[in-house]
Amino acid sequence: MSVAELAGQVTGKLTETVRSIEVMRRAGLVPFPRLDEGVRSLVAIHRYGPFAGANHIAARRDPAAVGIVDDLGPLTFKQLDDQSNALARAWAERGLGPDSVIAALCRDHRGLVLTMAASGKLGARLLLMNTGFAKPQLADVASREGVTALVYDQEFTGLLDAVPGVDRYLAWVDEPGEHDIPVLTEIIASTDDRPLHAPAKRGGFVLLTSGTTGTPKGAPRPHTSPLASAQFLDRIPLRSGEATFMGAPLFHGTGLSQFILSFALGCTVVMRRKFDPELTLKGVADHRCTALVLVPTMLQRIVDLPPEVRNRYDTSCLRIIFVAGSALSPDLGNRANAEFGDVVHNLYGSTEVAVATVATPEDWKRAPGTVGRAPVGCRVALYDENGGKITAPNVPGRVFVGSGLSFGGYTDGRNKEMIDGLLSSGDVGHFDEDGLLFIDGRDDEMIVSGGENVFPIEVENLLVEREDVVEAAVIGVEDPDFGERLKAFVVRAEGADLDEDGVREYVKANLARYKVPRDVEFLAELPRNATGKVLRTKLS
Repeated sequence: MSVAELAGQVTGKLTETVRSIEVMRRAGLVPFPRLDEGVRSLVAIHRYGPFAGANHIAARRDPAAVGIVDDLGPLTFKQLDDQSNALARAWAERGLGPDSVIAALCRDHRGLVLTMAASGKLGARLLLMNTGFAKPQLADVASREGVTALVYDQEFTGLLDAVPGVDRYLAWVDEPGEHDIPVLTEIIASTDDRPLHAPAKRGGFVLLTSGTTGTPKGAPRPHTSPLASAQFLDRIPLRSGEATFMGAPLFHGTGLSQFILSFALGCTVVMRRKFDPELTLKGVADHRCTALVLVPTMLQRIVDLPPEVRNRYDTSCLRIIFVAGSALSPDLGNRANAEFGDVVHNLYGSTEVAVATVATPEDWKRAPGTVGRAPVGCRVALYDENGGKITAPNVPGRVFVGSGLSFGGYTDGRNKEMIDGLLSSGDVGHFDEDGLLFIDGRDDEMIVSGGENVFPIEVENLLVEREDVVEAAVIGVEDPDFGERLKAFVVRAEGADLDEDGVREYVKANLARYKVPRDVEFLAELPRNATGKVLRTKLS
């Protein structure tokens, strides 16, 4: 590398750092002019990690401020800080510490939040389990990740014989009474809540991939830079001291990232154990939430509520509907903006690459369906099959991402393909003439029919534009003449009389002939995992 190239890299890095700090200052994360408080915040996160560190910062800033509101009511940041101290002490007395892996199989509630914070205070590694796991997945993941202790909700008791030989703790109890398993609330109440000494090193946490085609892989995050929060705040106008309704589950990167960021900003986080579209609107209205965090299937259920139900709740406080986790169709995004105003922020990323791009409401209005542009601290590039970089607009290529939040490899030692320091997202996409990114589909979902390439998302987005279609999925099925042909699975709106020929004729009138499904099957609903992604392996 030449001196000029090195100087250019250093200058670019400094410029990016300055931009990141300005973004954080604007949001309220950098307490100018009280820079001493900013230093204390950095120290807390360095010592305890993002969960406990953010909670500790918020408790110091305003001990009486409400940190979370769950099904049981409110808890202040100070109460969460004290109770997580007690939980960490209780676990330390039981032998848990820096060498432990604490798994949480919990829905969204205070028990999960306290588990997250206490794990950080011990320096233990936290493993966030998917509440949609079946026994084989739970067993495989627990064994691979070396789980030491399992914190779970009582409703998942029937899965636990798949994980023998680990300590167990109940985080949520559905049936009050005496239990053979220690209950978090009881051991917290019986333990000293004084602060602990900081662990020798941070434990970090492990996110799991969606696992739509097999056992989810572990994507560890041993540490993250505080500047990485600017990747969200650059294009999503979260502000300190407000309130966020958390619809997406915390075990998923969508919910977790916004939970940590909301805590760091001192925002109240409103959550429910189980998603309900009407109760979500009620929670937004009751707590005057300015941000609502969802996966697309949740947004679909909200906008599908009858108008008389939606109109019961004043949601004019919403400035942000943050959507991520799977593709947001142009039709759904447009319907949401029509209902709530121009508030939809569409984030594109993955468990591995974290943030790639964000479409602001202005981006969406210009080009519905876009995933927008890369924020500060992120890079996105397209490459062809030979590794050549694609710069021309409207030319599809494989999507590669560089981010300060990207992982460093799976827990089993494998990694994703890298080019020029950028990580493969596994998707194919294209830029338009304005530089806005569009995702055409997963590279492993492309259907080759009669020599023509078809991505299911194009046909699916077309079908859901119809008022008589609730949702649709398209897969490839074997065909002796064409290699593969398309098969569409369609969920009709209530009372709709759409038939197979109607589906085929609609696609034929709007897309190329080779994109017309040969087969059409109507379902009551599409099979999805806990984060709303379609389980295509269950369609045939």
